[in-house]
Parts: sequence; structure tokens; C-alpha cells
Amino acid sequence: MHFCNLLNRTTCLALLFVTLPFFSISERPLFAQKRRLKFNDSQPQHYQLSARASKIDSRVREYPKIGFVFKSGKKIQDLEHASVDTRVKPRGKLVIWLMRHNEKLFDRLSSYGMHSIQVHYANRWFTKVCLEKPVGESCRGNVRLEAATGEDFSDQVAIAKPDSMRERALQFVKWLHKENPQGKWNYFLTKDGKDLRWDDVIMAGSSHGSTTSARFAVYQKVSRVVMLCGPRDQLQTWQSLPSATPSNRYFGFSHVLDDGWRGDHYCRSWELLGLNKHGPIVNVDKSKPPYKNTRRLVTNFDVGNNRRRAHSSVVPGGSAGKDKRGKFIHEAVWRYLFTHPIKRTGKPTPHDPNCTKDHRKALKKR
Repeated sequence: MHFCNLLNRTTCLALLFVTLPFFSISERPLFAQKRRLKFNDSQPQHYQLSARASKIDSRVREYPKIGFVFKSGKKIQDLEHASVDTRVKPRGKLVIWLMRHNEKLFDRLSSYGMHSIQVHYANRWFTKVCLEKPVGESCRGNVRLEAATGEDFSDQVAIAKPDSMRERALQFVKWLHKENPQGKWNYFLTKDGKDLRWDDVIMAGSSHGSTTSARFAVYQKVSRVVMLCGPRDQLQTWQSLPSATPSNRYFGFSHVLDDGWRGDHYCRSWELLGLNKHGPIVNVDKSKPPYKNTRRLVTNFDVGNNRRRAHSSVVPGGSAGKDKRGKFIHEAVWRYLFTHPIKRTGKPTPHDPNCTKDHRKALKKR
């Protein structure tokens, strides 16, 4: 403030008082407004794109010991998928799907006005590490977090940052921005392009993917978490850790014949994550949106007593419920899970005393 030497103290302070509001450390405009996403595509359409992670980023590598490879036999494993429909008003939300690509789901997400990507990340380690019995209370949770972030959380694996879900999602979005500028993918990048804007990211997955999505969301605050047939990890403690993502942003949906219910895996995870603070468990087959504004949804439609089908029946696909016309019966549920306003929540409900929370203790009694 050399110029103050040329002025008297009173004048200098007055000038500083007037001018300081126009400067900020973040260099944001004084009256900055919330960013708005708007397409200006000359030929609006539904874009579906794909690319191999190994082609997008030369830094990536394989981890054969945990089944994390580019190819298995002749089948490509690292192909990543993306979808956006520029004919639909965008919501400004990016869904990162953690499971194999599901075109039917992505079609629906695009119709909701969302951007969607499915990335190749380490998810075949389950039968290769953390094999002690009973498994350590943090072992699987730490592997999930390292697979998601590329940071050193686990002594069971050593996954580098370029091979994490987080970095591969970032590099994929950068690639999409170049290859599909009509989709405005850069909306989800930070100003310096070094990370995604996680406040506008929805983590979603089924089964193993829903569990990793939730584990990541406990660590990293995100816009929402959609957990289909999950989370499990019934012998892990990460669900009870303080969550960076508020509990009203977690949404779960599963079939009551799923083994995750028979073993008290889902009720435990849902309660430890705090979903019971936002409404009761609601059977969607006997209710209509907004399902009491709850975060815990179940179905008991007829799956022929097939527990395996029950597990995957909550995801758009061959196992999902259909009516006599061949239409999916849970269209409203899927829309609710991904679009219901997070501020609208149901009334808190007490913990279920019949839901086993301490599975490790239960094992010792057997």
C-alpha cells in the first residue's frame, strides 16, 4: 500500500473501504450469480459416446492381480460410455454410474435432462483381497475408497491416481468436452480444469457399485447418491463415519427378496448412513410419488421367488418389473431417485430393533 504514503491516513482508509469490495481472493464477480447451463446445439439430438480409458489417458495401467485390466481375452474391459440429450432442458447434473454400462438407464437419465458417464475403475477385487475371516472392519471400505480416489487408503492394493474412478471420470469429461462440445461437458469442470465440480455430481450404482458410490460420498460431498440394490459391506464400519455428503442426499431402492434384505445388509447400511432421519421404508408398489418424501424405497413385485433376479430387478433391464404391455413398472421410482428435491424429506423414524447392526458380534454367537 505504497500509495498510502502519499495520502493522509483518513483518506487512505476511506479509499480502501470503497475499493476492497471489488476484489476477492477467488476473483469472482462481486454479484456473481449461480452458473446456468444452456445448450445452443444447432442440431439438437441424443448423443451417445464411448472411448477406451487407455486411449484417453496414456498414464493409465493394468492391475492383473485384482482383475483390473484393459482386455479380458478378446473382450475390451476399459470402454467408457457417456450420454446427453441436447433436446432436453439440462438440469446441470452429472451422473457417474459405477457398474457396467446400462443403456436403458442412460436413456432415462438423458430424458431427465442429465449428463451421464460410466467409467472403468477397479471393481473386481472383491474375491481377491480382504480374504481374512471375518474380514477386517475397514478392509473393504478402504479398498473401495482407494479404487475411487487413487489415494493410499488400503494396504491391500496400490492403485495410482490415473486409475482411480475420480481421475478417470475427470479425464473422460475433458475428452467429452473436446469431442462433444454441443453437450457442454465443461460445465462440470472446475475453473482450472483440475477437478470435477462435485457439488453437481450424482454418484450412482447397483450392487457393488452402489456400495462404492456410498463409500465415496461419505468421503467426498456430492449432489446426490442413488443406491440400487445396496449398499452392503455388512462387516464394515465406514457407514457410521461422519459423512461429507448430508444424509438427505442418499436414496436407496431394493427388492425385499434380495439377499441384502434377508441378511440385514441394506437396513443396516441405510440406518447407519442416516436415511431413517428422512422417512420410513416405503413399498413403491403400494404407494405413489413422492413416496412420503422418504429416502428408503422397496418393491415386492413377483420375481418368481428368484432371489438372484430380485437383486437386479430394481435396475432398468431384463430383470425389472413390467406390466402387461411390456412397460417398466418402476419408471416413476427411477425418476424420483434421481430428481426428487433433496430438501423435501419425510419425518424421522426410529431405528429398527429387528435389524442387526453388529454383524461381527452376531458371527461370534454362531
